[in-house]
Amino acid sequence: MIEIELRAMLPEDWPSVSKIYSEGISTGYATFEQQTPTYEAWSTNHLEKCRLVAFLGDKCMGWAALSPVSKRAVYSGVAEVSIYISTHAQGKGVGSKLMQALITQSEESGLWTLQSGIFPENNGSIKLHEKMGFRYIGKRERIAQRDGIWKDNLLFERRSKIVGTN
Repeated sequence: MIEIELRAMLPEDWPSVSKIYSEGISTGYATFEQQTPTYEAWSTNHLEKCRLVAFLGDKCMGWAALSPVSKRAVYSGVAEVSIYISTHAQGKGVGSKLMQALITQSEESGLWTLQSGIFPENNGSIKLHEKMGFRYIGKRERIAQRDGIWKDNLLFERRSKIVGTN
């Protein structure tokens, strides 16, 4: 039996990563984005650290990365989660493995809060976040439009129990 391998995302993983990202975009409930960016544009908006991919053999099953929530120094320990699982890998534990590794790496990097904005329709993502210790903190109503339709966003956060506790 082949084990899922987690490793740091490399620029050469972008074709596989962007394919999974495109799958998420096409659902209409994974992101407000409507086009898959270039690697350069994507990379500019994500932290250099805490970028992971999950592979089963030579097939990318999912990815996770963090984005800064602000450029202000006071928020340097707060990041937003992006996690995408291939439609063929959903419900097989890939998301849990990626999220646990992302949490571990974030704490090793000195981050004290992870946050996520999730569409109410994205039940899989909501369940994953709750399972991994994120708590629901509120709803931003009609925060932005997707395909001309106003969408709500549910806010979840996870505070580290080891970073930023003093």
